[in-house]
Amino acid sequence: MKKKSQPILPGSTLGILGGGQLGRMMAMAARTLGYHVRALDPDASCASRFVVDKLVTASFEDADAAAELARGCDVVTLEIEKVSQASLRAAAKHAPVRPSATVLEIIQDRIKQKTWLDKHGFPVGPFSVARTAMQLAGAALRMQAPAYVKAARGGYDGRGQFFLTAPEMAEAAWTELGARPCVVERALSIEAEVSILVARSPSGETAVYPPSLNHHEDRILEHCVIPAPISPAIAKRATKIAKEIADAIEVIGLLVVEFFITTDGKLLVNELAPRPHNTFHGTEVGCLTSQFEQAVRAVCDLPLGSTEPVRSVAVYNLLGELWLSSDASPRGSPAFDRALALPGVRVHLYGKREARAGRKMGHISAAAKTPKAAVALVKKARAITRAERRWPSARPSSTRRRARSGRWSRSKRRSSSPRKMPRPPRRASQGSMRGSTSSTKRSRRLRTRSADKRPAPSSSISRAPWTLRPKPSASSRAFAISPSNTRGHASPRPP
Repeated sequence: MKKKSQPILPGSTLGILGGGQLGRMMAMAARTLGYHVRALDPDASCASRFVVDKLVTASFEDADAAAELARGCDVVTLEIEKVSQASLRAAAKHAPVRPSATVLEIIQDRIKQKTWLDKHGFPVGPFSVARTAMQLAGAALRMQAPAYVKAARGGYDGRGQFFLTAPEMAEAAWTELGARPCVVERALSIEAEVSILVARSPSGETAVYPPSLNHHEDRILEHCVIPAPISPAIAKRATKIAKEIADAIEVIGLLVVEFFITTDGKLLVNELAPRPHNTFHGTEVGCLTSQFEQAVRAVCDLPLGSTEPVRSVAVYNLLGELWLSSDASPRGSPAFDRALALPGVRVHLYGKREARAGRKMGHISAAAKTPKAAVALVKKARAITRAERRWPSARPSSTRRRARSGRWSRSKRRSSSPRKMPRPPRRASQGSMRGSTSSTKRSRRLRTRSADKRPAPSSSISRAPWTLRPKPSASSRAFAISPSNTRGHASPRPP
């Protein structure tokens, strides 16, 4: 039975804890629906800075700043898990926080998350908890290396992890991860990685997206495609597990469940994410409702949108290396015009100011009739953006060499410089028709240069010299040059 809940209608204010690319795209979807948006992020130049009404620049640990954000909002959500429990609970005193601090407390800590999943009977791979170096050494033996050692808190896109190839490496792993609690997971023989996105509202309404098939390089998502080309039986089982997890943890908003499909056919939960997810960026063009609009609908308790796919869409992440040369120096903008020339291809950049290796700067999406065709198209689009290009503003190197060596003829040099337009003949005033000395001509030229470009005085004024009025103060109105016979009424300066 659905709970009665009052929807937060368009025109209200949505607060977002986090101003990265996920917050940016969520804010853009909220503004389309008619909401005002505020955000909190430690970086004043974050990706959301130009698409929100107000940006609170503060740490995710700053509970007072989180409370300040929530005081001006009707509901608060998040785009990153790193927000402290103190900040979440401080914000909840002024506005509903969705998902709640209770959900985040489970998901923020890998030890708690794995333990919660295992306790509730959800399928997970073999793991062991280590809180000391000695426990880590014992866990390495039990997990039968190779194994992955993951810090309990922090880390994403492969950060905060250590690949253990032998039990003797346990001490090095402990030091590398900062001597903090961790989870040791046995390395699995994986056939594929998929994810399921579940949206859940306060009223209990649930919507599930088709699975995404994900491909990683160096533990960072390289590309993904929806709907995932996997067997219907596995897709159905993954959807069922994801819905059960969302209901059991009582999430409000979005929940992404990442799965491993092993070579022996097992479906195991890898980890959870209570926010929009990189693997579902393709929903912007491939589904009737994007994940970002769905997130706004869910936390505001609006009716959830349809998740029906209308086409196959692949997404390729654009990392900072695309903007950098081999020596890590800037190389200019990639050739996005070439990618956009391909039918079905779209480019989405996140507005980040600085490109760094491994940093997600944007993504390319490609729509096609089948998942296989979509992946082939997005790979082609990504490849041609890397091609070297000649900037239109730069002269060819051979031309620059000729210019430096002086081998250009005078006529070429003359023709290459901007042509000067002939000066129009100076209009003679009535006074200039009479003869005058050279000093009189010089003073008349000076007066002419100081005048603004207004029409000459009428012929009824024999000699109406233009005079400069005193420069007004900053607080007074600015005036233009006026003729001396205007009786003190100066004309205002045009805007």
